[in-house]
Amino acid sequence: MKKDNTIINEMVRFREVRLVGDNGHQYGIVSSREAQKIAQNEGFDLVCVAPKAKPPVCKLMDYSKYRYIQQRKAREAKKHQKTVELKEIRMTAVIDTHDYETKLRNGNKFLAKGNKLKVSIRLPYRFVPALVKQGKELLAQFAEGCSEVGDVESKIKHDGRYISMVLGPKKK
Repeated sequence: MKKDNTIINEMVRFREVRLVGDNGHQYGIVSSREAQKIAQNEGFDLVCVAPKAKPPVCKLMDYSKYRYIQQRKAREAKKHQKTVELKEIRMTAVIDTHDYETKLRNGNKFLAKGNKLKVSIRLPYRFVPALVKQGKELLAQFAEGCSEVGDVESKIKHDGRYISMVLGPKKK
């Protein structure tokens, strides 16, 4: 069963195609019926590799081998891609210095590994404006402490009971 959208063999229904042989030999522009006959005589599949070209480009090849190579390339690309996680550090507006230093150290570790970091401060149910101001100052201080390994991606924002900001790893 074919799961991709590649046009092969009898599904090639263009008036004329540019035909390329298995070893790179150029057959030129031929009708699709003639291309299918050539593919059958040579013992290969007729695979349309560039359907949007004028005229479409078809190649004589072993389709199963072609599909295997495409899957292997996709697997290899997936293996080398970097996924960025969003880590979160939660604090309160009133925090002890040692606790703050531990959170800052962990935040620097996360940013050094290439992850994004959301730093949020949870306010109590009945908070006073002084706590909001203190929380914003704490976040600014945290951003300054992480300035060697990270940059501020979103500014400090106050949303309900939370004050938060997002830091990203420093661009190289």
